[in-house]
Amino acid sequence: MTKSYDLIVIGTGTAAMVACSRVRAAGWSVAVVDHRPFGGTCALRGCDPKKMFVAGIEAVDLVRRMRGHGVAGDTRVEWRDLIAFKRSFTAPVPEKRERRYADQGIEAYHGHARFVAPDVIEVDGKTLGARHVLIAAGARPAPLGFPGEEHLATNEDFLEMDTLPPRILMVGGGYIAAEFSHIAARAGTQVIVLQRADRMLMGFDPDLVGWLMERFAEIGVDVRTGTSVEAVEQTGSGFAVRARSADGVQAFEADLVVHAAGRVPDLDDLQLDAAGVEREGRRLRLNEHLQSVSNPRVYAAGDSAAMGPPLTPVASHDAKVVAANLLDTNTHRPDYRGVPSVAFTIPPIARVGLSETEAREQGLRFRMKSDRVPDWYTARRVAETVYGFKVLVEEGTERILGAHLVGPHADEVINTFALAIRNDLMTTDALKTTMFAYPTGASDVGYML
Repeated sequence: MTKSYDLIVIGTGTAAMVACSRVRAAGWSVAVVDHRPFGGTCALRGCDPKKMFVAGIEAVDLVRRMRGHGVAGDTRVEWRDLIAFKRSFTAPVPEKRERRYADQGIEAYHGHARFVAPDVIEVDGKTLGARHVLIAAGARPAPLGFPGEEHLATNEDFLEMDTLPPRILMVGGGYIAAEFSHIAARAGTQVIVLQRADRMLMGFDPDLVGWLMERFAEIGVDVRTGTSVEAVEQTGSGFAVRARSADGVQAFEADLVVHAAGRVPDLDDLQLDAAGVEREGRRLRLNEHLQSVSNPRVYAAGDSAAMGPPLTPVASHDAKVVAANLLDTNTHRPDYRGVPSVAFTIPPIARVGLSETEAREQGLRFRMKSDRVPDWYTARRVAETVYGFKVLVEEGTERILGAHLVGPHADEVINTFALAIRNDLMTTDALKTTMFAYPTGASDVGYML
C-alpha cells in the first residue's frame, strides 16, 4: 500500500531541516528519509564536530605560542578526551532531530530511498507517493580511480578515531587536508600531504596561502605539491602509497591514509533514471529555481544541488529558496553573492567575493590593498606570526569586490566583508566610519581598506 505526501525530503541535514519546517508550517504533509543517523553532515560528520577538535587544538597552540610571554609549563592534546568532548555534542543530535520532526508532525523513515517512478519512492520495502521530492542527501568522497582507493579512510573515519596513529598521509590538498593536518600534527602525529595541484587550498588567495604554509612547516606537516597518488597497498604494518611527481615515482608509508581530495553529490543510489531526473556528469540538471529540468516534481538543495559553494549556510539558503518555490510556484532564485568561506587551520584563512584573478578576468576597475602584518596588535597579542590580508575595492562605486584574510579572527572578521558585499550600499566609507569595538579583530577592518 502506498502512502502519499505533499513533500518527501531525502536526507536529514541542514537543508532538509529548513525546508521541512517551512513547508510543514504551511500545512503540507511531509516525510523525511535517511539511511544514516538523523542530523546530516554538518552536525554529525563535518563542520560542528571538526570545529570542536579545532577548539582543543587552538587552546594547546595558544599556550605553546605564549610560552615565554607569561605562560609557563607544557601542554598536550589528550585525544580520547577530545573525542569524548566531540561526542558529547554529536551523540544526542539524531534523537533530538527525530523528536523535532515528530513534534512538527513530519513523518520519519529510516532506510535507503530509491525512486521507482517519477513520483514514487521506495524505502526498504515501503512505497511512498510524492507530490514533490527534495533531494538533500549531501555529498560523499569523490572517486579517485587508482588501485587501492578502498583502503582510504574518509573524513568521517578521522573524526571517529579513538586513537591517532603515528603516521597519517592525506591524499588531496583542500579543506579536509589542511584542517585535519593542523589537528593531527599538533596532536603529535607525523603528517604528509600529497597534493596533485601546485599548491594547497586552491580556492583561496595564493599569496595568503603562501604565508599560511609557513605554519604547516613550523608544525612539521610535510606538504608535497605537484604529486599524484597512483596506488595504495595494505601492508603488514600499515599502507604503502605510490605517487608520481616531476621527480619521478615516490613511495610513502603510513598507518592511515585519508581521502582529502574532494566530495561529490551523493546521488548514485537514488535510481534517478526511474524518476526521469537527468544529470550532467555527477551533478543534477537543475533550472534557476533549483528544480529538475526533466522532472518538475523534483528539487535539490545544498551539496545535492551543487549550484553554490558546498557550505552549510548555502544548504540553508537553498532550502529556503526551494520551500518558497514550492509554496509560491517558482518565484525565487538563490543568491550566492558574498558567501564567505573559511578553512579552519590555525590560524584560519578566509575569503569572500572575487579573487584578484576573477576581478581582472571580469574587466573590473579596482584598487587592491594587501599586506602581511604580523606586527599589528591583533597578531602580537597572541604571539601569532601569520597575519595578512588582501582587499579589492571597485573604483568609482567604492564597493567591496573581494576580501581575503589569514590570521587570528579571520573566520569572524570575514563576515563583516560578506555583509558589505551582499549589501551594495555598504561602501568602504561606511566600513571606515563604523566604530568597531576595540581592540578586536574587526577593529582592523578600517586599516585594511
